[in-house]
Amino acid sequence: METLLVDRFGRVHDYLRISVTDRCNLRCVYCMPEEGMEFEPDDRILTFDEIVEVVQVLARVGVRKLRITGGEPLVRKNLEVLIGRLSAIPGIEDIALTTNGIFLAPRAERLKEAGVTRVNISLDSLRADRFSLITRGGDITKVLASLEESVRVGFQPIKLNVVLMKGVNDDEIADFLRMSIERDVTVRFIEYMPIGHDDDGWRTRYIPLSTVLDVCADNGWAVAPHGEVYGNGPSRNYRIEGARGTFGLIHPVSDHFCESCNRLRLTADGNIKPCLYWTDEFNVRTYIGNPEGMQDMFFRALDVKPLNHEMAQALAQQAQSHTPTVRRMSQIGG
Repeated sequence: METLLVDRFGRVHDYLRISVTDRCNLRCVYCMPEEGMEFEPDDRILTFDEIVEVVQVLARVGVRKLRITGGEPLVRKNLEVLIGRLSAIPGIEDIALTTNGIFLAPRAERLKEAGVTRVNISLDSLRADRFSLITRGGDITKVLASLEESVRVGFQPIKLNVVLMKGVNDDEIADFLRMSIERDVTVRFIEYMPIGHDDDGWRTRYIPLSTVLDVCADNGWAVAPHGEVYGNGPSRNYRIEGARGTFGLIHPVSDHFCESCNRLRLTADGNIKPCLYWTDEFNVRTYIGNPEGMQDMFFRALDVKPLNHEMAQALAQQAQSHTPTVRRMSQIGG
């Protein structure tokens, strides 16, 4: 019988998010400071050989889905080579890519050929000037070109990730919903999370995602739950009546999805994080060349995985049972 990665709460883990770099060509306001970020030196970043070895071990214990993240994964040279090697590992059935979309258009076809099946593209505003402010210099025309190219090469599904921020982009909710009506895409609204914030400033930008459903009601759009978006993960999905696409709500803070969590995270510097929010990490480099030891380490990591991340307590300024991470999302893997 196949050994599966099951934690003490009965959750089966078949999904690994792999950060291939902590570097990014943008400086989004919710992810990185404008300046002063210290990036890992190249010799501390996992090599392709090391990543492949980790995935080979995990595939033997039931991991079937991979997501390539960063930082911005497309700043990693020759990423298509890694994708090709990962897609050839027995047991790996699906490889997704999360990207800011700036570099995606000219590489989409090669990534598809290498084995990427679906993409998530960050798009926090549809207004060029505001997009530039949020990303601190990003060019929205390149992202929109990447969206068109993703459609052309056949990535399916295509998801657009929108981090919703009060007073920043919450006046664009209806515009994003219209995009889901007009296009065969999934627009996913994501709550602003306190990841890597050592102050309370994130609370001033936090807005509950019930606002999205309020906007639907205000526009007279009939909405029904929709559960057929492949790889939907933590998103609660909906379709507006008559829409070509769907929209999703990801509530990590107000209505966490931890009870169904099926993922581990591999950071660019070689640490397995069983939970996004807490400090617990297990370094895989200790076990390179020792697959049995590495497999045992994965089970130890699951033994410390909590039932939930308690971000709601952080929002309410209540005590938490574990120590939150001080790593930023770019350092963990988005």
